Amino acid sequence: MRNLVINIGEGLTFENIVRVVINKENVQSGHDADKRVTESFDFLTSFAGEKVIYGINTGFGPMAQYRVDDSRLRDLQYNILRSHSCGAGKPIDPVYVRASMLARLSNFCIGKSGVSRQLTEILSAFINNEIYPVVPEHGGVGASGDLVQMAHIGLTLIGEGEVFFKGKRMPAAEAMKICNISPLEIKIREGLAIANGTSVMTGIGAVNVHYASMLLKWATIASVMMNEIASSYDDFVAEPLIDSRPHPGQKKVAAQMRSHFESSKRLRKREAELYEGANQEKIFEHKVQGYYSLRCVPQVLGPVLETIERAMEVIEREYNSVCDNPVVDPASGSIYHGGNFHGDYVSFEMDKLKIAVAKMTMLAERQLNYLFHDRINGILPPFVNLGVLGLNYGLQAAQFTATSTTAESQSLCMPVYVHSIPNNNDNQDIVSMGTNSALIAARVIENGFQVMAIHFMALMQAIDYLEIKDDISDESKRVFTELRKISPKFSDDTPKYKEIEQLVQYLKEN
Repeated sequence: MRNLVINIGEGLTFENIVRVVINKENVQSGHDADKRVTESFDFLTSFAGEKVIYGINTGFGPMAQYRVDDSRLRDLQYNILRSHSCGAGKPIDPVYVRASMLARLSNFCIGKSGVSRQLTEILSAFINNEIYPVVPEHGGVGASGDLVQMAHIGLTLIGEGEVFFKGKRMPAAEAMKICNISPLEIKIREGLAIANGTSVMTGIGAVNVHYASMLLKWATIASVMMNEIASSYDDFVAEPLIDSRPHPGQKKVAAQMRSHFESSKRLRKREAELYEGANQEKIFEHKVQGYYSLRCVPQVLGPVLETIERAMEVIEREYNSVCDNPVVDPASGSIYHGGNFHGDYVSFEMDKLKIAVAKMTMLAERQLNYLFHDRINGILPPFVNLGVLGLNYGLQAAQFTATSTTAESQSLCMPVYVHSIPNNNDNQDIVSMGTNSALIAARVIENGFQVMAIHFMALMQAIDYLEIKDDISDESKRVFTELRKISPKFSDDTPKYKEIEQLVQYLKEN
């Protein structure tokens, strides 16, 4: 694997986040980042002295009104990690943990957290050795950051808690010993610095944005194939039409579809069939206008694209932000107390993202219904059944899966961003629930891939039934050929759950 040098001064791009999180490239902090971290740590060490600074010589949260004796300051930092390691539920996927550790590392490398080089080096080592702390899904309210989830990560950095390493769940100390990593010796405020921030919701958010973006590309090509199967008139993506309502997302989706249609032989020309000559049909055999799930694709997917782009922008900015408290600022020679740990930016974007993905999933489900409903499409057997009608069932039952999965995504779209519940002795009287929002969005995205996998199975069956493989666009043909290797043409009834699972995996990886 290649090393990606994190240089926060130039910004960590979303592309680089994907390279580290999804492609598992290594990380190392650059010289400038190391210098900033050292300067911040040295400044905090010299500045703290006899001053009262939150989380250094005071308790945490509402306990901040209590001074901690100088002899117990180191214990204080260990206590926040141990006491807050109280999450519940299933462990979140290691890919989210990797993304979260990268977000925290990026935060520290800005040089305004007062942490030591040892901490950034251990975080880098965990990422590069693929040591993933066991982090329960439930616990954080996303206001003083992801306190509970980040505490579970911090617990492993000090050699306690559990991790996933090489496919096994084991004590963190055991994995660290194998990789020759010494546990963190906490200094000044590092316990608080680890726990206090938006890194978990941001990490999950980054993975969500990546997969939502991929799902959108598949939704676009599926919509191209749908219109090829239906032999639609091509003017629904015509530039004069689209440019008359110049939303950026709508224009981009239409442009992508026009590009695909250039190599297709399946699209009809309205001007040739309906505008020229004397058409004498009283009842038009071919629909003058297609169903909305075919004709309004740019208008439906356009706002989805814009929502993904906005979420990507916010997540990238959050990776390049200081999101803990207090903020140690050597440049101004002071330490500032505030609320940069509040997760509203991420929470709001995850709510919007899940709504956009749910709508995209609804589009796929409606297109699927068009393919399955012979009285609607007029050209295909029921449920694209290539066997004996009545004896065989095609993808009839697969529609149940697609419909129920889509319905679940719709039910999950209630905003989490506005579900604030005061807690922490009302110190945290308004919170973001950002990690909840990100995890629910992840569920909706996974659902979207499952529906899309079934949709592609139906698209391929329809193309084979109509015998139009040689007439569809180059990109449609490429996708058809690749996916047929996973899900072959069928007429007899066979279990499809493994094919659906394999198709989901392919769609997420390609």
